[in-house]
Amino acid sequence: MEKVAIVILNWNGSEMLRKYLPSVIQYSREEATVYVADNASSDDSLEMLREHFPEVKLIVLEKNWGFAEGYNQSLKQIEAEYFLLLNSDIEVTHHWLTPMIEYLDSHQEVAACQPKLLSIFDRDSFEYAGASGGFLDRFGYPFCRGRIFETVESDNGQYDTPADILWATGAALMIRAKDYWQVGGLDARLAYHVGGGTLPKGNPMKTFLNFRNNLTMLYKCLPDEDLTYVMRWRWALDYLAAWEMLLLKRNVGDFLAVCRARRAFRRWRKDFEADRQTIQASRVAKVLCEGTEDV
Repeated sequence: MEKVAIVILNWNGSEMLRKYLPSVIQYSREEATVYVADNASSDDSLEMLREHFPEVKLIVLEKNWGFAEGYNQSLKQIEAEYFLLLNSDIEVTHHWLTPMIEYLDSHQEVAACQPKLLSIFDRDSFEYAGASGGFLDRFGYPFCRGRIFETVESDNGQYDTPADILWATGAALMIRAKDYWQVGGLDARLAYHVGGGTLPKGNPMKTFLNFRNNLTMLYKCLPDEDLTYVMRWRWALDYLAAWEMLLLKRNVGDFLAVCRARRAFRRWRKDFEADRQTIQASRVAKVLCEGTEDV
C-alpha cells in the first residue's frame, strides 16, 4: 500500500497539466505517488502525459463521470493510506506535503487537512475560495480564514500554525482513505467537473451550485435542534442576498441563480432524507460512545 496518492482529476486540461504538473512532480516525488485520472478527455491529455510525464500513473475512465463521481471511480483503483485530491490548476512548492503527512500521522483523530492556498496572481495573498480552511457562521454560510466577504488577506504568517477547521477545500484536500470511504466518498449529486479549471467567481452557475449545495449540505448534516432555526433564517437571507445582487449590483444572472437554487433545493430535498437519517444516527452513536468512554 502506498503512503500518499496525489490524484488530479482531468478533463480536457492538457494545457493546465503542462503548466502545473511539473511542480507537483518535482516537490512530491519522494513522499507520494502522482496520479492523473482522466475523465474521458477528447483533447490530447493522455498522449501528452504519456510523452512528457511518463512517471505519472494514469487512470483512464471510460466516460466523463463529473468531478465527485470521477474521484470516487478513480480512488477505487488506488490502495493508499492517504488520498490527496488536487486540482489541475494548483502549483505546489517545496516541503508542501511533509507538514500534512506528519500531522495526520501523529493525530489519528483527524480525518483530513489542507495546506494554505495562495493566489497564483498575487502570491502574497490568499486564494479567494480555499484560503486557510473554513467554518460556517450561525446561519450556515461558509467562510474562510484569510478572506472575509470580498476582502482577501495578505499572507503574513498569521495562519502558519495548525488549527481546527470545519471544512477543507477540495482544491487540495488530504484525507485518510478509510475515512473517505467510511462516509461514502464524495456525493456525486452535488458537484460537477466543468472543465480544465474551476468556475470563475461571479459565474451564475457557480452561484447556483454554491447556494443549492450549501442548503443541501446543511439539510444533511445539521442536528435537529439547529435545522429549523437555520433554514428559517436562510430563506430570508438568501432572498435578501438575491435582491442585493439585482438592485445594487445590477447582476441579473446571479439574482436568477439564487432563486433557481432555492427552488432546486426544495425539489430534491426529499432525495436526501435517507442521508440525513444516517448522518444523524451516526452523530447520536458517536455521542453515546464518547459518553461511555468518559465514564
